Amino acid sequence: QVQLVESGGGLAQAGDSLRLSCIRSGRTFSTYAMGWFRQAPGKEREFVAAITTSHSTYYADSVKGRFTISRDNAKNTVYLQMNSLKPEDTAVYYCADEGVRNVVTGRWVFDFWGQGTQVTVSS
Repeated sequence: QVQLVESGGGLAQAGDSLRLSCIRSGRTFSTYAMGWFRQAPGKEREFVAAITTSHSTYYADSVKGRFTISRDNAKNTVYLQMNSLKPEDTAVYYCADEGVRNVVTGRWVFDFWGQGTQVTVSS
């Protein structure tokens, strides 16, 4: 089993930056992608970003150019640097592990999920 613990969420104003972290434990080696999703009130959970073990990155169009995903394999940690935050970025952000991308649809599927961390951006 894999356990994921997110941190770094909080309150921000539009234009601010936040950095989310997710520490992975339970299995010491992963050959899969890790990623971030988010869910705003009343909306479905949506893909934000993903990163493979070889550090290839994928982003949702809504965050491209503003968010950066990175990972430290030695520390079993994935990060999400969020710059130029907007009120529409307000959501619970979830870390995910053991992800596989469908090469036909481009859709990501992950097996393990964290509990989430709240990010609130005011205008």
